[in-house]
Amino acid sequence: MPAPRPSLRVASDLPIPVPGVWHADALGASAQRVLPSGHAALDAQLPGGGWPVGALSEVLQPLAGLHEWQLVLPALVQATARQSGAVVLVAPPCEPFGPALQSQGLRAERVCVVHADSPMVALWAAEQALRCQGVLAVMAWLPQAQPAALRRLQLAAAQQQQLLWVFRPVDAPGPASQVSQASPAQLRLQVQGLALPGDAAAAPGMQVQILKRRGPPLAQALQLPGCHPQLAQVLVAQAERRRAAQEAAIAQVAGRQAAAARVAGVLAGSLARHVSPVQPPVQPVCEPGGRPGGRPEGSRHALDRPAIALVR
Repeated sequence: MPAPRPSLRVASDLPIPVPGVWHADALGASAQRVLPSGHAALDAQLPGGGWPVGALSEVLQPLAGLHEWQLVLPALVQATARQSGAVVLVAPPCEPFGPALQSQGLRAERVCVVHADSPMVALWAAEQALRCQGVLAVMAWLPQAQPAALRRLQLAAAQQQQLLWVFRPVDAPGPASQVSQASPAQLRLQVQGLALPGDAAAAPGMQVQILKRRGPPLAQALQLPGCHPQLAQVLVAQAERRRAAQEAAIAQVAGRQAAAARVAGVLAGSLARHVSPVQPPVQPVCEPGGRPGGRPEGSRHALDRPAIALVR
């Protein structure tokens, strides 16, 4: 007689408050500390309602230096207001503008910038910063970091319970993109800008796609504001004025070209009416004798005598 098979219990039958266990169809709820991101729409989709503290958060974006501060600055302002510690920037693509950070609530003296000459030096500096007691958060730009190196950073952040963001490009140097590669990050996002209507260079908003989280995948991307609402209105109005000015300039140039073509046509017609056609020069007729007029060689005309006398 075959042994009875144990019955499998679906996730909905399991008790919810099981320590260390989370359902795959729901956002993970654990005892891990989180820090609100400052974006309500993003916090609603993050496990625990914010950035994980003591874990790696990986951010993929098309170009470095575009959306990092828009994404993490609200959280850094909250973190620095609550406790002491430095915010370490490892190999940033651009120098942070201190007055702009100060206006948003992040004092410049709390920011420490570390420049690296090579990817290995940048990775070493990020790991050392995570192991420092006086560091509150680390922002590292590591475009060439491998999964093994990211795992070391994840362990260091977990040991010291620090905030860690690693920014990498969407397109990897190899044949595969960073999105398809495995990552030890607990939270993985892809961020790109939302262009203003009529002006693709300005991006007041962000489109955030959650690639990896402790919970079900998010099919639809989130749209987050990238600046203050009043500043966004000013940028939109400025873009509209710029587009209207460009359209007016194009229309003005087209009108000038049409007017110049009309003037050229009128001048051409006037010249055609007043200028007579050029007649071809009349060639002298050579008569017998080899000279014009038929006079033989050596003979002289009667009118040539006064001229000869005057010459003499």
